[in-house]
Amino acid sequence: MTQQQLERHLWGAADILRGKIDAADFKHYIFGLLFFKRLCDVWQEEYEERLKLYNDEELAADPEEHRFHIPPGAFWHDVRKHSTNIGEHLNNAFRAIEDANTRLRGVFQDVDFNNKQRFPDATLELLLQHFSQHRLRKCDVEADLLGNAYEYLIAQFASDAGKKGGEFYTPKMVTRLIVECLQPNEGMTIYDPTCGSGGMLLEAVHYLERQGKNAKSLQLYGQEMNLNTWAICQMNLFLHDIDDAFVSHGDTLSNPKHLVVENSKTLKTFDRVLANPPFSLKNWGYEDWKDKDKFSRDIYGCPPKSYGDLAFVQHMVASLNVKGVLGVVLPHGILFRGGVEAKIREGLLKDDLIEAVIGLAPNLFYGTGIPACVLIINRQKVASRQKKVLFINGAEEMVEGKNQNTLSQTNLQRLAQAFYGFKDEERFARVVEFEEIKKNDFNLNIARYVQTAEEEQEIDVAAEVEVLKELLIKRDEAEKKMLSFLDELGYGS
Repeated sequence: MTQQQLERHLWGAADILRGKIDAADFKHYIFGLLFFKRLCDVWQEEYEERLKLYNDEELAADPEEHRFHIPPGAFWHDVRKHSTNIGEHLNNAFRAIEDANTRLRGVFQDVDFNNKQRFPDATLELLLQHFSQHRLRKCDVEADLLGNAYEYLIAQFASDAGKKGGEFYTPKMVTRLIVECLQPNEGMTIYDPTCGSGGMLLEAVHYLERQGKNAKSLQLYGQEMNLNTWAICQMNLFLHDIDDAFVSHGDTLSNPKHLVVENSKTLKTFDRVLANPPFSLKNWGYEDWKDKDKFSRDIYGCPPKSYGDLAFVQHMVASLNVKGVLGVVLPHGILFRGGVEAKIREGLLKDDLIEAVIGLAPNLFYGTGIPACVLIINRQKVASRQKKVLFINGAEEMVEGKNQNTLSQTNLQRLAQAFYGFKDEERFARVVEFEEIKKNDFNLNIARYVQTAEEEQEIDVAAEVEVLKELLIKRDEAEKKMLSFLDELGYGS
C-alpha cells in the first residue's frame, strides 16, 4: 500500500465507530486494534522465516526468536474465530500479550471492548473485518510507512477531538520548528518531560533521518502524566521500530522519573530537551514547591499557584547538561507577567540562558487560540550570542485556515533561518543586548523589541493646512453653484 492508501484504510476504521462513541475516544480503540494486528502479523512473518531457516516448528515459535511474544490463543486469528462475546476475547488477548511481554505492560491501557452497549458484536465484527482486509507484515508495510500513518491518525484524532486534542498532540510543523532550532546529532540524549503521544521525540529521529545520519544512535527519554496518552506514545514508538526508548508514566513536576539513581533527588541531565507543556496549568504542584522543591528545580523561584508554565521551564533547565539546549512552547504571558514570574525571567537572563524568543502565529494549537511562543534556552551559547537575546516576530508566518491556522514549510524555514542567522531583520527579527532588556525590567514581550508596523511619514503641518484651505475654498464654490441651481429650479429660500 502507498502512504495515502494506508492512511485512508486506517481512517476508515474510525468511520465504523462514528456516532457510536465520542470522537475523543476513537484513538484508544483504533490504536489498540491496529497495534494488535501489527503484532500478530509480524509474529507470523517472523515465524515463517524461522521455520524456513530451522525447519523446526517449536524453535520457530520460541519467544527468543521474536521481537514480541504472543501466547497461544491470543492471536488475531484466534479472536476472529468467535462471532459472539468478541469484546471479551479481544480483552483476554490484550491482557495475555501484556503479561507475556514486560515492555508492553500497560500498552493496551483502558482499551476495553467488553461493553456490549458500546460495542455490540456486530460493530466489533465490522471493525475486525475492516482490519483483516490487509496484512500488516513488515514485508507489506514498512515500519516508517506504518509509523507515519499512525502519526497521521493521531493528528486526525486530535482535530476531531477539538480542545482535548491539544492534550496529546502538538502540530507537526511546530514540533519540526523546535527540532530544527535544537539540531540534535548522533549519539545525543533527547528528553521530553510532557511527551504526549511522542511526536517531539519522533521528530528528533526524523530530523536525523533527513540528514542521512544514524537515528538509531539517539537515546530517547520521556514522561507523560495521562495513562492513555502514555500508552499511545508507547505504541507510536513501537510501530516506528523503536524498542529502547525510556518513556515513563507519571507527573513530571511532582514525581519526575528520570533520575541519576532511582529514588534519589538528583535529576538525570540531557543534551536536548523539548516540550509542549500544558499552558498555564492551575493545579501544577504549588504546594510541593512553595517551601522548597525537593529536586532543587526552583533555583529562580517558585512560580505562582495559578500558572505552572515556569515550573516546567525550570524543570527543563535543571534537566540540561552543561552543553544542553532546550526548546519549549509557552503562552505569551510568561514573557511579561510580573511578580515572581518576572523574578524567574530575571534569573534566567542574568545567567545568560535565554537565546531566543520566537513568536508564533495565533490559532495554531488545538484547544486554544491564544498566541504562543517558542523559548530557546542554551547552557553554552557561542561567544557571539552571549548576553544577547534574539526576538523573532512570527505572528504573520502562517497559512490561514477555516478553523485553525497552520505553518507551511516556507513559514518554518523562514523562522528557522532567522534563528540560525541571529541578526536583525526589519520588522521581523532583532538581536537585543542584555542591558536593554534589563532597562525594560526583564520584560520579554516581543512587541517591545521588534517593530512590526510601517514607520509613519512625518507630516508637514503647514503644507497640510494650505491644502485644507484650498479644499475649503473649493467646497464654498461648489456650495454657491449648487444654491444657484436650486434658485433656478424654484427651490430657493
